[in-house]
Amino acid sequence: MRSKVLTRCLFALMMGLVPAVAEAQPQNWQTGLQAAASPVMERATSFHNLLLWIVSLIVLFVFLLLAYACWRFNETRNPNPSRRSHNTLLEIAWTAVPVLILVIIAIPSFKLLYYMDVVPETEMTIKAVGNQWYWTYEYPDNGNFTFDAYMIAESDLQPGQLRLLETDNRVVVPVNTNIRIQTTAADVLHNWSMPPFGVKMDAVPGRLNEMWINVEKPGVYYGQCSELCGVNHAFMPIALEAKTREEFDAWVKEAQAQFAKVGDDGAVRVAGTAPRPAN
Repeated sequence: MRSKVLTRCLFALMMGLVPAVAEAQPQNWQTGLQAAASPVMERATSFHNLLLWIVSLIVLFVFLLLAYACWRFNETRNPNPSRRSHNTLLEIAWTAVPVLILVIIAIPSFKLLYYMDVVPETEMTIKAVGNQWYWTYEYPDNGNFTFDAYMIAESDLQPGQLRLLETDNRVVVPVNTNIRIQTTAADVLHNWSMPPFGVKMDAVPGRLNEMWINVEKPGVYYGQCSELCGVNHAFMPIALEAKTREEFDAWVKEAQAQFAKVGDDGAVRVAGTAPRPAN
């Protein structure tokens, strides 16, 4: 029994050192990160792999050092232990080496943080509004239409749709396009998180946060609200579909006719109904 547990732990450790399989969605028994689908996630994955090797080497070094100390300085081999309490060279070394390692880690860390935080010149904006417990999306640069995205109940799932991750309306974006994502909330704290893109931003009532994405290849990608927002926190997923520019333009024309429009006064107008306030 113990050997089986040890084998599984060793397998999980080794799989963690290998980049995740290139899939657009999470996989059963996946141990690594989801495959990168944006420049931000590519850099985050590269930094993660660097840290993984550094911490693995540190753990291995400490383990070997402890093993050697136990073998070399046990009572049988070393009946008369040294009484020294200070070693200047050793104390300098075990202070300087960790500082050097932290500097090596800090340089790519700061570069990644800057790359993630500074929004480059974007071609379009999408506003994501968190509600209890669904997301509302606005497309101000494509006709200013808006729609809600609710999780599809397990009993209504179609073949190929993922449980707890599929929504009735997907966010649709064009590939190879810098997109500004603005987040806010209508009630409590939410969080718009998309692991394949390496983005995770709080949606705060009364505040507008922003980040950026650039999806590199067509496909369907999934995320979830990652802020504890109430009893149905686990049931407000994010489903995003990346299309080619031609397919996206065709979808925009359909969406402008299908979904409600946000007027200049901020009211949401649906054909045949009275306007309702925007979130």
